[in-house]
Amino acid sequence: MKKILLAAVALVLSFGAKAQIESHVKWSYAAKRISATEAVVFLKATIDDKWHIYGLDVKDGGPIKTSFTFAASKDYSPIGKPVQPAPIKKYESTFKMDVTYFEKSVIFQQKIKLKSANASVIKGQLEYMTCNDQKCLPPEDIDFSIPLGK
Repeated sequence: MKKILLAAVALVLSFGAKAQIESHVKWSYAAKRISATEAVVFLKATIDDKWHIYGLDVKDGGPIKTSFTFAASKDYSPIGKPVQPAPIKKYESTFKMDVTYFEKSVIFQQKIKLKSANASVIKGQLEYMTCNDQKCLPPEDIDFSIPLGK
């Protein structure tokens, strides 16, 4: 009986800890073929009010910049670097440097070379950091899998 009670308490505590994890960004993805040999991947961040994520070009020594890593594949490879719209640029005293960031929403784009007519899914991982005027959350890594339409 004691073991069952301890297990129940541990289970309740684990649910409580999970519920306290903050998340202020929702990611969505899409891909569009632009020719028989190229596609564009769209990675959209929808950001809660009063929060922001950092741009692709934040210098070392500052916050964790948003970045994308595409899984190695015989079917596709990234062309060049990801593209972002014009970010907000501001001096942040916390990091003692100018940083670039996005509020509300942002769509990043990455051109992809299709090496095979069988390419059907683009996979990878993104990393980003979320902050507001009072705190920053630990960086998050998210795996993505984006269907590639015909």
